[in-house]
Amino acid sequence: MITTIFAAAFIMVFSDGATAMEVPLTVPINAGPFIMGSDRAEREIAYRLDEAAYGHNRTRQWKWYEDEPRREIKTGFYEITVTPITNQQYLQFVTATGHGAPDVDRKTWNSYKLVHPYPRTRRHAWKDGRPPMGRLDHPVVLVNHDDAVAYARWLSKKTGQNWRLPTEIEWEKAARGEFGGHFPWGNGFDPTYLNSHDTGPFDTKPVGHHFDGISPFGLLDAAGQVFEWTLTPTPGKKRRFYVKGGSWDDKGCGVCRSAARHGRPAYLKHILVGFRLVRAP
Repeated sequence: MITTIFAAAFIMVFSDGATAMEVPLTVPINAGPFIMGSDRAEREIAYRLDEAAYGHNRTRQWKWYEDEPRREIKTGFYEITVTPITNQQYLQFVTATGHGAPDVDRKTWNSYKLVHPYPRTRRHAWKDGRPPMGRLDHPVVLVNHDDAVAYARWLSKKTGQNWRLPTEIEWEKAARGEFGGHFPWGNGFDPTYLNSHDTGPFDTKPVGHHFDGISPFGLLDAAGQVFEWTLTPTPGKKRRFYVKGGSWDDKGCGVCRSAARHGRPAYLKHILVGFRLVRAP
């Protein structure tokens, strides 16, 4: 069944009687309640995973996982893309609109004060309006929040459907299911179920191949691979939004849990951050 889902990961629609475009495959998320956030026991497990992987307790010292209140929340019905949006899908948008291709200059990158050196961004940066060779099926990165919103608006106009970024609540429900599992596949961490620094190549990978890490609703790459923008702003922060899911750079992997959350400024174009979309009624 999973193989069938992945094989149909993109469906074709036709516009103006001539031009074909790929529309991301979605899975339905039923209306109703789910368990969001984490309790003390889950957070303790997350800190211990990090400590074992990194050999220090900085995430515990910095209280990374303390802002994850556990509660039951109800949602309406929606659909969400099976995988993060890929370079191939984003290319159609760039080609059709002339929107700036994913890239960042050295001065801007250095202003972010991130641990990754600027040369590492070059393998992800587009050249002459096209993705790097061999990466069409990788998740698009080096896109800020406004870029993701612009892609969703373009896709909405092209299809006549309502596409947008997910809220944090929508993202988390789709990623973990209704019963509050720590990861999309359950409570136990298995590094072979995701693209993280535990066993991965320390890079993005083609989307949709970690079938063991599938969520109860059918999401792939909802842990690791890339953090994903949401529509939910962080409280008290201007133009800062929650990202979810962890990335290829993380190990442990407390931050790859579905409940984990942290804010990023909307202007940020990061090699660790991409997005997926919701199709709402």
